[in-house]
Amino acid sequence: NNKLRHVEKDVLIPQIMRDRAKELCSDKVQAFTKCCQETGLLMVVKCRRENTALKDCLVGYYSDPSFYEECKAEYLKQREEYRATGIKKKRQKLTTNV
Repeated sequence: NNKLRHVEKDVLIPQIMRDRAKELCSDKVQAFTKCCQETGLLMVVKCRRENTALKDCLVGYYSDPSFYEECKAEYLKQREEYRATGIKKKRQKLTTNV
């Protein structure tokens, strides 16, 4: 049964999309974070370029229908495994050594 509830469409799948997009844009996340740490209170002004690059990367994924379908398929697979086993699987985080 692949019918999605409202909460799955509007909350759970977008959460997977956000997590995966952050992983896929991790170089831009790191650049923005580094800029913010180095500039402190002036980060709004000084880190505009890094912030724009990060937003563009994330929005590129969020607005890609095939990326949505990929994340939906991942969610349905997790849901199926959970229903079969009763064990909730934690999402694997990609770890990057800086």
